Amino acid sequence: MKKIWVAAFVMLLSLNTFNASAKDKNPFAASVENLTTEQKEARYLEMKLRVDEIKNMDKSSLTKEERKELRNELKDMNKEAKALGKGGIYISTAGLIIIILLLIILL
Repeated sequence: MKKIWVAAFVMLLSLNTFNASAKDKNPFAASVENLTTEQKEARYLEMKLRVDEIKNMDKSSLTKEERKELRNELKDMNKEAKALGKGGIYISTAGLIIIILLLIILL
């Protein structure tokens, strides 16, 4: 009986209830689709240089509006970077539990 409950719990955790993809919500996804790989890499490097420039900037002399514009610019660049495919690797909770259980069993 305990095995049935564990199996049901694992199946419940492995259900994917998130249907909307990130590209549907990202306004930059349409503009990125037409770019070649080299253009995507070049744009990514441009954004990376701009982020480094903003990090090294002296923000104490900026007005509130200027700081707000910088924040919005960084948010937009983050969305564009996600559209370029520079995201991370995501592991679901159920997948992580299964991997841990397999490692425990095998080792």
